[in-house]
Formats: sequence, structure tokens, C-alpha cells
Amino acid sequence: MVWVKICGLTDLDTALFVAGAGADAVGFVFAASVRQVSPDLARSISRALPSFIMKIGVFVNAPLSEVQNTARYCQLDAVQLHGTESPEYCRSVGWKTIKAFSVGGGLSLKMISDFSVDAVLLDTYVPDRAGGTGETFDWETAKELGCARPLILAGGLTPANVAGAIRAVQPYGVDVSSGVETDGKKDREKIRQFIKMAKEVV
Repeated sequence: MVWVKICGLTDLDTALFVAGAGADAVGFVFAASVRQVSPDLARSISRALPSFIMKIGVFVNAPLSEVQNTARYCQLDAVQLHGTESPEYCRSVGWKTIKAFSVGGGLSLKMISDFSVDAVLLDTYVPDRAGGTGETFDWETAKELGCARPLILAGGLTPANVAGAIRAVQPYGVDVSSGVETDGKKDREKIRQFIKMAKEVV
């Protein structure tokens, strides 16, 4: 079954619900965002979650020491990098690393292949935004890019389109934030439906 991450969590009750609903990972945003959380809050949530769910921190062009210290303090299992971090930076993190790339603006397979990371995430290119835009991109592009590393699909996914996206791209996993929100807040029914639809694809 496809791996599912629910990103942009900001409270323990929702995080526990996500874990109970069958997600494989939760994401904490440490970069400037309406979903940004403090390391103290992320640590308290992370420590209360069951061990089977991955805890992933999202960063954008943060100093390497900040990423490492936050990952250690919050007991993260992996970090997700959404900025212009270099291949050398990614190799130096010391945690499982997901590198995000925006589809658009001249992205190529060569650019992706330069990064020795644990997984690659493809998101929608929106100028001056590092993710969480709720906008999709042409999924055929993801198939054409391909890569030797596990591919995580993001960008505008919702309970209504996630199954079609998985069938089109056949990614290792999917990542959603705004697509399971109502009025800027995580919606439990949307979360439940998203996970159900993603997991039922065969």
C-alpha cells in the first residue's frame, strides 16, 4: 500500500487521530508558515505519538545546525527540505532526508539525481511559496521525471483526487496538508477519507 503523510499538524489531538486513522507519517512545519510550530510543541506531540508513525520535520533553507538540533530535540525520524539546499547540505544532515522539488521552473531528472537522499518529493511550483499551496501539477510530468529514489507525490492532493494521482504516477507515497483542511484547520473527516482512498488503491 502507498505510504501516507499528513503534514502541517499543530496539536496533539489531531496528530493522535491521524495515527489512529492509518497514516504512516506526520509532518511538523518549522519554516515560516500558517502551520508553523515551535520545537517545544513538536517535541511534546512527537513524544506522545506511537512509535510506528514517522515524525518528520519540514525546513526551508535553515542553518544545518538548526535542522540537526531540532531533529534531535523533537525526536524526529526524518527531515524534509523544501528550500534550495544543496546536495552537500543534504548529505550532511545526519537524519533520513526527503528533498522536495517544485515541478516547474526547469526541473530536470539531472537536478534530482545529484541528490543522495532517502526520498524525493515533488510539489507544485508556485513563485515565492515553498509548499502547502493546494495547487496540483501535471502528474504526467512526475512519471516522465522518474528517479531512482522513492517518490513522494504532493501538491493539491485531496480525498477526491488522491486515488487518481496514485494510479497515474504510482508513487511510493503521498503527502497532504491543505487538501485535508476546512477553513485552514485540519478536518478529521477529510483526513479519514484521504487515508482510506489512498490505501485502497491497488
